[in-house]
Amino acid sequence: MKLLYPTSLKLDIASLEGFSVSLHPYDVKATIPEDLIDAEVLVTWANSAANLKDAASRMKNLRWIQSLAAGPNDVLSAGFAPSVIVTTGSGLHDRTVAEHTLGLLLNAARRFDEMRDCQVQRKWASHLGGPQPDRPKDRFTTLRDANVLIWGYGNIAKTLAPHLAAWGATVRGVARSAGVRDGVEVYAEDRLPNLLPKTDALVMILPGSESTKNALNAERLALLPKHAWVVNVGRGTSVDEDALADALEKGEIGGAALDVFVKEPLPSESRLYTAPNCIVSPHAAGGRPQDAEPLIAYNLRRLIAGQELKNVI
Repeated sequence: MKLLYPTSLKLDIASLEGFSVSLHPYDVKATIPEDLIDAEVLVTWANSAANLKDAASRMKNLRWIQSLAAGPNDVLSAGFAPSVIVTTGSGLHDRTVAEHTLGLLLNAARRFDEMRDCQVQRKWASHLGGPQPDRPKDRFTTLRDANVLIWGYGNIAKTLAPHLAAWGATVRGVARSAGVRDGVEVYAEDRLPNLLPKTDALVMILPGSESTKNALNAERLALLPKHAWVVNVGRGTSVDEDALADALEKGEIGGAALDVFVKEPLPSESRLYTAPNCIVSPHAAGGRPQDAEPLIAYNLRRLIAGQELKNVI
């Protein structure tokens, strides 16, 4: 059995040795070499669309694809046979995305972006320094006592929530099913009309699917307090960007910190670049899978044993 691993990131290949499998590197931007076309396992990360389309059409022995992305839309749209098992990199990006999200929230509260804007203009941001009101009700200025609502309560949210709580925030979640997860109250989506008006910061970590398209629309944006910030690190399609730009330009919400967009790179004509209090992050939250080798080894062991794999789509 051949396993192809990508050269688009550094992997500890020695940790994958010892199985009855030969390990072969491949270029994710080129067509699959003829001598590797009979491989049964393909590990993907940052592959080009052309590479995946080529693999889908020529790798007839392929049994399993291990994507290192949390949401492998590129693999799913490449045209692989339905018989090919696809597993995701869910869990490999939890810490990096949670860390980035925390940074965006702190930036929203402390306005480092505005300080930097003043700095490049050689201006002293006096309105942001000196004596300040402590936890004003009409502004999001601190995580302490802030109501943070995480919409899309999965592994990333579970990683993020303790850090928010440590800074004094009250964390609640929204997911398809209600319950208590690691001490955090998680509500079903039908409770959004009650939760959004009490939210200081809304963190979006929804996956990209037809059911989540424009989940945050004009109607739901209107339910947020005027000081509330929206942070999106899930998928860009979950937010109605025109409705968000309208809300920002009219001052109907406090601001937005966005790491994902409907179209990437974000087109230069997008209103979000110039909308007031909008931070554009270039899909930088993830992009660096952590501890991929144990996941690959775990699933490889189970594939050889004929057992169900982890993170199957």
